[in-house]
Amino acid sequence: MEYGNVEGLSKKVSRLVQGCMMLGDLGQEQSDRLLDTCMGAGINTFDNGHSYGEWIEDGICERVLGQWIQRQGNREDIVIIDKGCHPNKDRQKVTPFDIEADLNNSLARLNTDYIDLWLFHRDDPSVPVGPLMETLNRYLDNGKIKAFGCSNWTRDRIEEANAYCEKNNLVPFAASSPGFSLAAPVQAPFGGGAVTISGPENEEIRAWYIENQMPVFTWSSLARGFFSGRINRRNFEQVKDQFEDFTLRAYVSEENWERMERAEKLAGSKNLTMPQIALSFVLNQSFNVFTIVGAFSETEIQANIAAMECKLSQEELDWLDLKTNDLNQ
Repeated sequence: MEYGNVEGLSKKVSRLVQGCMMLGDLGQEQSDRLLDTCMGAGINTFDNGHSYGEWIEDGICERVLGQWIQRQGNREDIVIIDKGCHPNKDRQKVTPFDIEADLNNSLARLNTDYIDLWLFHRDDPSVPVGPLMETLNRYLDNGKIKAFGCSNWTRDRIEEANAYCEKNNLVPFAASSPGFSLAAPVQAPFGGGAVTISGPENEEIRAWYIENQMPVFTWSSLARGFFSGRINRRNFEQVKDQFEDFTLRAYVSEENWERMERAEKLAGSKNLTMPQIALSFVLNQSFNVFTIVGAFSETEIQANIAAMECKLSQEELDWLDLKTNDLNQ
């Protein structure tokens, strides 16, 4: 396992982060086995959210993780990433009040008195950054969070927030969590303010992350299943009904079929699978990357580790991303 650091955290952070959205579906016993397997493989970082699993039961994914932590007594051995302030059907929920409400709910559900890295789940650009950053700094000061950042915030809003912190002697964002994959989205993969840094139109944004080296916790690294290995140009008509509509709307394009076929070709030369090459593309970027992946089994965990260990050259990365037409192997 490879590890990195996040400003404000004394613990090492695994480059592969286990997503916890599936814990509500798996149930406690099966989730415990999966989480034990992650730890055995060196994955010590877990991504959760106040809204995860709410279609099953409010807070279920946090509660399942919290009960596992309580049984194992391993709180100081793991890094919890948790997100709050996700919009609901009634309002945006990006306010100081909602930070407090969601954070305290999450702490209770997780059976812990602190969260290692707390993230805004979404942004509301109409809300001034000042009160938000002041609120998070108060929770940093009282120890309920060790570091904080944002998911699905644009570069401009991150810069605005961090500039406010610099001016007012506050701690700034320590991390960002945008969507990123080999696939270039035809349209936003999610509604409700999701932010991706994939595709040629976001190359300048990725250059900003490279320059600043802010830790980037990427989500949807396999493009919501587009690079799962279950769909390709040849079987598309037969299997498309098995995929979510927004996956098809966002990623099915001639350019992405070409990216997939190049990943298949490169995988064959490296004794890996196409999904492993797609994941390796994310993990080999020059920005400070950590990747959130939702593995369901030991087999998937080991496959993800092999993808992390695969080192792709800049020539291979450019070829996969259609920046060049030839690859010397």
